[in-house]
Amino acid sequence: MLHTRAAAPRRLIIAITGATGAIYGVRLLETLRRLGGVESHLLVSGAGWLNIQHELQLSKEDVHSLADVVHSVRDVGASIASGSFATDGMVVAPCSMKTLASVAHGFADNLITRAADVTLKERRRLVLLVRETPFNLAHLRNMTAVTEMGGVIFPPLPAFYNQPASIDEMVDHTVARVLDLFALGPALSPAWQGLRSAQD
Repeated sequence: MLHTRAAAPRRLIIAITGATGAIYGVRLLETLRRLGGVESHLLVSGAGWLNIQHELQLSKEDVHSLADVVHSVRDVGASIASGSFATDGMVVAPCSMKTLASVAHGFADNLITRAADVTLKERRRLVLLVRETPFNLAHLRNMTAVTEMGGVIFPPLPAFYNQPASIDEMVDHTVARVLDLFALGPALSPAWQGLRSAQD
């Protein structure tokens, strides 16, 4: 007798690390909560908390309330540390250069980088919203290494073709583009319709 396997729930890991741009990780959580149907697993590094408090004036309780499951970065025995725990992938938003380097070299020295390592080894989608400027050669080589392993390097660069009227609109556009990479439902960002040349 064949036993059918129940479909795993949609799950997405969101990590916030110590680079500027904590709003991206928080807005991802807010968007997932609004959309529903996806179980969010949150990780925040120590430096990530410093930036959340400095840039957004949010408490740990404020941010924890946005996630379905919260993990300590020190809990390397957590569910998301194993490839047998099915997820749709992971987003690190923002991703510090330290975290990028740890992922690129497979250190898996905390739960954030272990979960990223698991995501790559299981051939799931890993998206890193790397935040630094300008880049040095070590940064570029680490981004190349992650790309060669199947990860997606996604610097949160603002788009202006949609004529954003606020910082919130720029953040929302980036978050929509990131979530569209996971095909969790209907596209969140409008498709580009092209431009007519002024010479036509």
